Amino acid sequence: MSDPVLHLDGLTKAYNRGKPGEVMVLQGASITVQPGEVVALVAPSGAGKSTLLHMAGLLDTPDAGTVSIGGTDMTGLSDRRRTDARRALVGFVYQFHHLLPEFTALENIVLPQLANGATDRAATDRARALLDSVGIAPRADHRPAQLSGGEQQRVAFCRALANQPKLLLADEPTGNLDPATSERVFDALMKLVRETGLAALIATHNLDLAARMDRTLRLEDGRVT
Repeated sequence: MSDPVLHLDGLTKAYNRGKPGEVMVLQGASITVQPGEVVALVAPSGAGKSTLLHMAGLLDTPDAGTVSIGGTDMTGLSDRRRTDARRALVGFVYQFHHLLPEFTALENIVLPQLANGATDRAATDRARALLDSVGIAPRADHRPAQLSGGEQQRVAFCRALANQPKLLLADEPTGNLDPATSERVFDALMKLVRETGLAALIATHNLDLAARMDRTLRLEDGRVT
């Protein structure tokens, strides 16, 4: 078996640590995700799944435990190196698309590539190819307000994959959509993941969607089962 893209080992996290009202969110949580694998993370509200995803995506640091991406331990990196690693290795998708409203769908996918050093031509070509792969190439020149909710979320998927990350993290990516649109958007996400072969960890409340992924993990009492 190849080396895992993501390896979380024994993560612990408490808020108000050492103070009255301390809340233990994670208590030794561990996860491994292989290249090409799509893993569902199911948890009740408030169980700490967003905290875990933020640590996996180098947006937050654990009190204890290690976060490795692509075989490299990221836990002790400086803020600057963590930012560089996050930009190069990780793509994020959230429940709400967070697209920049003043830019077109195409531009929303081009901009992160330019920030990562791509040429305008290369970034534009990749953005158009990604939009085509999820079936909304004709909407490339539309701003977010001119797109449906499902179209906006598909643009968000394309943006997350713009810099060809090794790891995709998604937090309730279809949670703001009606069931029919959720199915179409999920199919588009799975198509992108399968075509690129990256590792994906997707937090969801939707057990039907979770059942279509390769594995389902549950976060309960701060631990992953």
